[in-house]
Amino acid sequence: MRIALTSLGLLLAIGTVPGVAEEIGDAERGATLFARQCAACHQIGDGAVNRVGPQLNRLFGRRAGNAEGFTYSKSMARMGADGLTWTLQTLDAYIENPKALVSGTRMNYRGMKDPEDRAALMAFLRDWSDKPRDIPEAEPTARKTNPDLSPEILAMEGDRDYGEYLSSECRTCHQADGSDQGIPSITNWPAEDFVVAMHAYKQKLRPHPVMQMMAGRLNDEEIAALAAYFATLD
Repeated sequence: MRIALTSLGLLLAIGTVPGVAEEIGDAERGATLFARQCAACHQIGDGAVNRVGPQLNRLFGRRAGNAEGFTYSKSMARMGADGLTWTLQTLDAYIENPKALVSGTRMNYRGMKDPEDRAALMAFLRDWSDKPRDIPEAEPTARKTNPDLSPEILAMEGDRDYGEYLSSECRTCHQADGSDQGIPSITNWPAEDFVVAMHAYKQKLRPHPVMQMMAGRLNDEEIAALAAYFATLD
């Protein structure tokens, strides 16, 4: 039996009674969304195979970049090696804006902005993964606790000159000319993607421990300034 919830705020969580969990969203609606927006590249269900994108059976709890037999982008493989695992929290962030969570992903999808649509899609995807109502310790078990970014943070106009001043630490690893020498390029990133990515590190959605530490040192103004600098770096 499925119970449809009307807000992503009621994300799945393991309750105080073992084996009892809330539903994520409307899985039947999620199946429709999957057919419209995902099925051209992904398969799920009995007999699913890799296509343009990997098959999505047993997605929850799976390490990113680890579907057997699928060749991933360097960025997705790197994120998996760093520890990115598909949970409610990380999958919600990826579906909302794939390139903000995995910058160099080959997935040519602009993202699903409606949180109820994402909840419905994840409910459908969970139908082909372990279900916590049956297996209490299975993924997904975590309630989303990190706040979404406010419109004010996303709308901040960063000071490019200040960003250039702050950028020296970034440029010890990231190449200013935009080349990728084992570390992804951040040159000419759209400013909003940069801001979202850095806050994803601050909130520990992106798993790289060094980047989590560095992002954690930055305030909103400093992140906006760095975003303005790297967005226009020639």
